[in-house]
Order: sequence, then structure tokens, then C-alpha cells
Amino acid sequence: MTTLLTAAEQKKPNLWRRARHSFAVARHEPANLIGLVLAIFFAYLILAPVLSILVDSFIVQSGDEARTHQDEGSFTFYYIVRTLYSRISEILLWQPLYNTLAIAAGTMVFSMSIGVVLAWLVNRTNMAGRAWFATALIVPFMLPTWTFALAWTTIFKNRTVGGQPGWLESLGITTSNSVAYGYVPIVFILVLHYTPLVILIVGNALRRLDTQMEDSARVLGAPSRVIAFSIVLPLIRPALMSAALLIFADCIGEFAVPYILGLPVRYDTLATGLYRALDTRQNGVAAVIAAVIMIIGVITLLIDVRMMKEARRFVTVGGKGNMDRLRKLGRMRLPASGFAGAFVLIGVVLPLLTLFLSTIMILPGRFTLENFTFDYWIGSNLDTVALRNGILLTPEFWQAAWNTIVIVGSSSMISGVLGLLVGYAVLRCSFKGVGSFLRQITFLPYLVPGIAFAAAFLSLFAVTRGPIPALYGTPLILIIALVAEKMPFASRSGIAAMTQLGKEPEEAARIAGANWFSRMTKIIIPIQAGPLATGILLPFISGIKGVSLFIILAIPSTDVLTTYSLRLLDYNYDQAANAVVLMIALIAWLGTVLIQKISGTGLAQGLEN
Repeated sequence: MTTLLTAAEQKKPNLWRRARHSFAVARHEPANLIGLVLAIFFAYLILAPVLSILVDSFIVQSGDEARTHQDEGSFTFYYIVRTLYSRISEILLWQPLYNTLAIAAGTMVFSMSIGVVLAWLVNRTNMAGRAWFATALIVPFMLPTWTFALAWTTIFKNRTVGGQPGWLESLGITTSNSVAYGYVPIVFILVLHYTPLVILIVGNALRRLDTQMEDSARVLGAPSRVIAFSIVLPLIRPALMSAALLIFADCIGEFAVPYILGLPVRYDTLATGLYRALDTRQNGVAAVIAAVIMIIGVITLLIDVRMMKEARRFVTVGGKGNMDRLRKLGRMRLPASGFAGAFVLIGVVLPLLTLFLSTIMILPGRFTLENFTFDYWIGSNLDTVALRNGILLTPEFWQAAWNTIVIVGSSSMISGVLGLLVGYAVLRCSFKGVGSFLRQITFLPYLVPGIAFAAAFLSLFAVTRGPIPALYGTPLILIIALVAEKMPFASRSGIAAMTQLGKEPEEAARIAGANWFSRMTKIIIPIQAGPLATGILLPFISGIKGVSLFIILAIPSTDVLTTYSLRLLDYNYDQAANAVVLMIALIAWLGTVLIQKISGTGLAQGLEN
């Protein structure tokens, strides 16, 4: 027994020496300090707002002392009871929740049905023009969702709301509320927007399938129906589930389309209900609604992560055995192209053409030469109350454009640099726990819908907290919120880039006497210039067309193009609002082309990644 104790005691100094040696080595690795600093930074920037909005659900908010009969800051269940169990809970939560789930389910079903067919036509058949359709079918996903919503109201708007009538109304064709507003148009528009996502995800799975498996089954006499349901469908099931869940999760937080097409007939969703609660200063109720949105988003996307892990198990379906054999459609070749062309026509050509025509019409729906004008673009002394000039001659438009460039551009550059640093820390840090934490914390904003994330930031930064001043109403809160929201794009780009870069170039520079800053600026950044540019441009494009964060956190002095166009819409300046939307779509398209040039990949491949 004495011998055993002595041996154990002899091991203690060795363990201590090894620990001291590991700590001494870690002290000389800059990635460890960078990782710890980034972990603390993102814990406050990302985790703290989420926790803050959850805490606000149980804290008496300013102005609610009389309602709750408690002091401000006291613990309470008032907001939970009011939102979930009171007489008005049906209006506050349950009806918007039902509407949200109905929209998400309908969008998911129709997007999957159309998207799977188009993915199969593009990737597995000899459809005419398939190479062109591979890119053209993805374009609706790059346009802001409210581009389609504004085009829809331009055509179908009726007398339910004031302002100029829609085209059909001007032509004497009355449109019902069920067609002009509410569930049907919202789902129709979201289907146009999310079908390309299905094409990307399912198309990628179809390209990786080994067609020899289908050939073998066909030789053995299996009919096409059996091959489709017994071979192809089981192999692409993870991709189908992933696409369905991503669409469902995104629809939960969708704000712009229900705002434009739902509010006129009081068709509320969780996102518009959250906005209404904040607009009426019901911050406690807004916190509960935001928490519900977060929970639904987290659950659906965690299921998606599980599906993606399952997808990685299907590693035998690709490789050298994968042969590019296209199914010959015969007489159906041209009708198949017609089906794909109809989707491009409805999803791209008609919305953009409708918006453009609306911007050059004096009176809506009157297609005569004297009714066309460019005054809403470059005119002056217009016969309107507040909009005296065309948007290109309006100072507010250029101020919003400048704010957009400064706010979105600054946040995108910061996100790109931080994303590269996150990748550097994750791959180089000696402390595995820090690297794992950075991976998870920078992915968290992807699990939280944008409208709820904006409410969380408003909860944390609307008042002074310790040394951090109140930031609401300043461009800084928008920059910080955008940096946090876009970190999933930037961090994954940085991690992927650093994974492909070995330590040898940096080690050689270290031996030559170069310090960390020199190694980073003269070796790592030049080598990773392409991924860094992509990590900057992807958040920029996403931020340019984003609405959820800005509608909650922006004020008139910090208007960006998205909020400026929505304000014009609220004032019934439809032509000017549509013109601004076209400018946003143009910027997003130019940014997409720039990404394609820098990264060397096509539009479909870039979005798929």
C-alpha cells in the first residue's frame, strides 16, 4: 500500500510540470488571447441580448407600475399571464401564432412541391436551357421578399386602404380582400422567394446521387415509381428535411411581407405582433412574443442541424461512381422548359417590370403614353405634399443611401475581419473549449429570427447599463446589431478559409522574427483575401435588403433605404417607394455579381454554400 501511494505522489510533480509547460507554451500563442477576447466580446454582443429579452419577460417595465401594482424592475408573471392566458391573449399571441404557423406550413408545402420538381428538371433531365435555368431560377431568392409584396399591391390593391388604387381596380376590376391581402398573397409570395432554396439544397443532393444505382434497379425491372420512392427519395430525405425546416424557421420571423399584405386587414403574425407591441410601448408583452419566436426558431433549426448530421452519413452515393446521365424527356422537353420559364416569368420578370412601370405612371393602371413620366425619378416640383422631387433629386433618399453604405458597409467590414479572426482563433487556439464556444456563439444569431434579435438588442441597449450608454437612436446600435446578426455568415467563411491554410507559412515567418501583426497583415490576410472579401460582401448584400433589424432599431434620422421605402409606403407615395426598392434590388444584384467574380463560383454554388 505504501508503495502505491509513493508512486501516485511521484506522478503529481510530473502532472504539475506538464501543466506549467502547457500554460507557458499557450502564453506565447496569440490565438489563445484572441480567442478569449472574442469569446468575451461575443458573449456580451450575442448572448447578453438574448438573455436580456428573456429576463424582460419577468421584470416590470417602465410605465407598467399601475397595471402590475408593482415597482419598476420587480419580478412579475404579469406579462406571461397577459400574453398567454388573459382575455386578449387571443389577439396578442394565439391568433398571430396560428397565422404564423399556417403561413410557414403553407409556404413549406408549396415551395417543396415546386422546388423538388424544378431541381429534378435542372439536374437530372435534358430540359431545354437547363444551364441558363440553373442560375435564373435562383434569382428570386436574391430579391428582397417585399419586392414581390409591393408588386402584388401595385396590381391587386383595393379600396380597403387609402391612397392610389391598384391596377386592376383602376381598370374597373374589383379585387376581394382575400386576394389583395392576407394569407393567400403572403404564402404565394413566400413560395416564390423560397422555392429557389429548395432547388439549391435538393439539387445538390441529386447531383451527388450515383445514377448507377438507379440504372441497376432499372435493369432488374423496377418501374420508375419504385426507383423514385425506394431509392432516390430515401437518399435525398435529409436534404428534403433540411430545406423544409429552413423554410419553416425563416417564415416564423418573416416581417416585411406580412407587414405590407397583412396589416391592412389586421392579419397579424408573430413578427408584426411583436412590432405592434413595441410600437405601442408594451415592452413586456413584446419580450414574451420575442421569446416565443426564439423558441420556435431554435427548435426547428436544431432539428435541421440533426438532419444535416444525418446527411453526412450518406458518403457512398457520390465519388467516381457518379455518372452524369440525364433522363431524356422526349415530347415533354419543351413543356418542362415552359414550366421553368413560367416560374422565372412570375418570380423575376413580372415583379420587377411591374415595379418599374409603377414608378413611371402618373395614374396607376392607365397604359397611355401621356400617363408615363420619369418625374418620380428625376422630376421637380411634384404635385405632392411631402415629396416635392423625384427620389434621385430628394436629399432624404441620398441620406438614406449614405446611411445604408455607412451602416451596412461598416458592419460588413467589421463582420468580415471578426469572422477571419474567429476562424484563426478556432483553428489555432490551444484551449479546445474556447474554440468550440466561438463556433457555437457565432452561430447563435442564425437560430434567432431577425425580428426577435432586434427586440433583444433594443432591450439591452435602449437604456444605460453600467459603462455602456444608451445607444438607441444612434447608428452605432444598428452597426453593432448587424455585426452580431451577420456573424454566422462571416464566421463560417473565416473558419472554412483557415481550415484550408496550414500553419507552415506562419511558422516560417515566426522563425524569421515577424511579429503577429506582421504575420496577419502580410501572410494570412493576403492569402485569404478571397474568403475575406466574401465574408464582407455576403453580410453586405444580406444587410442591404434586410428589414427586421432596421424597422425596430432605426429612427428617421438613421433611415436606411429599406426603412425609407417603407416610410414612403406608409405615406402612400407608392411610385417613390417602388423606385427605392428597385435601387435596393439593383445593389443586391451588383453585389451578387461581385461575389461571383471574387470567389470564382456561380450564383447557385455561392448561395448553396
